[in-house]
Amino acid sequence: MSKDVTETAADSSADENNHDGDVVARAVDLVKIYGDVSDETQVSALDHVTVGFKRGEMTAIMGPSGSGKSTLMHCMAGLDKPTSGKVFVEGLEVSAMNQRQLTDLRRNQIGFIFQSFNLVPTLSAEENIVLPLQIAKKPIDREWLDEVVRVVGLQDRLSHRPSQLSGGQQQRVACARAIVSRPSVIFADEPTGNLDSKSSSQVLQFLQDSARKHGQTIVMVTHDPRAASYADRVLVLADGKITRDMAHPTYEQIFDVFSNGDAAEAEDGEGEDEQ
Repeated sequence: MSKDVTETAADSSADENNHDGDVVARAVDLVKIYGDVSDETQVSALDHVTVGFKRGEMTAIMGPSGSGKSTLMHCMAGLDKPTSGKVFVEGLEVSAMNQRQLTDLRRNQIGFIFQSFNLVPTLSAEENIVLPLQIAKKPIDREWLDEVVRVVGLQDRLSHRPSQLSGGQQQRVACARAIVSRPSVIFADEPTGNLDSKSSSQVLQFLQDSARKHGQTIVMVTHDPRAASYADRVLVLADGKITRDMAHPTYEQIFDVFSNGDAAEAEDGEGEDEQ
């Protein structure tokens, strides 16, 4: 069931205090302001957000354009620095890290699925998938790699370069690349935004299975209620605050939140700049 923002903050705080071992990533009193404090055009993208993400749980973050959902994910992943507040991943304070420490963190603890895929065009699908392992000088677990490739259905496409793959296949390569190094948490930015319905279902099923069967923590930003219905939990943001925290919602329940005007989704929400 949904909760209002006061209940959400209180419950999240209590949950982190009581079950901190289950919380892989968390934000504490997170604030992000764009623009100079004295500037009348400054924008508060995040307004004292406190939330935790558990191990083995897939969470979808939704909200209208400018609600702060992408900003929250970028701060959580160390791609953007909060104005104030703290971010933790596996007990490490991300918000206090320098660039070198952030690079090490992303290599070992964080996976990121970009909407634009970000594949290396000169490398094959398999080479793109194992690239993070090679950069981090980690051994390649062939058994695990084979399982990930099988799950995403790329067995017959491993030697193909991105230009020889469909959009759905490229996104599945991006998903496999994010999960093959077994990071503590995977952040996915509109992972189905460029896909047809069949490819979207395959990618979402893969992410759902990654959380439930392999204990991955998945945090996905999406504008699509159908995509969000694959998640164990849905957070709705508006004006930089969490206004809803829904456990195992159905597509109909998610759709109702937005159709009732509680947090109207903008049609152009994909790839939005949430500054």
